[in-house]
Amino acid sequence: MKPPTPPFTDETARAKVQAAEDAWNTRDPNRVALAYTEDSEWRNRDRFLKGRAEIRAFLAEKWAAELDYKLKKEYWAHTDNRIAVRFEYESRDADGNWRRSYGNEMWEFDKDGLMRRRYASINDAPIKENERRL
Repeated sequence: MKPPTPPFTDETARAKVQAAEDAWNTRDPNRVALAYTEDSEWRNRDRFLKGRAEIRAFLAEKWAAELDYKLKKEYWAHTDNRIAVRFEYESRDADGNWRRSYGNEMWEFDKDGLMRRRYASINDAPIKENERRL
């Protein structure tokens, strides 16, 4: 079980978003992957993932390439077992090039509060280090 659990209220949906932001900012693939069902479905840009093991591997690869990663998530809306968020994050590559990535996510949860579906639409923009907001 991963509280808060559905059905979400405004307060519990916002708490779920904050918990996700906090977990992702640890950049710990093992910790983050535990928030998803064993058979969770993801779309992340042009990649489609199935299951916690694929999610964990994806996140390890992601954070190995996205250095100094910092994320901010914002609650958008919710229903009983779904939450929509907008987000932005900043990171740099091994050559020191910074970028800001931003977009929207749609989340669907099982009765135990684990995310069974995550669909993310993400855009990237190059930025200079002095343009960072996060």
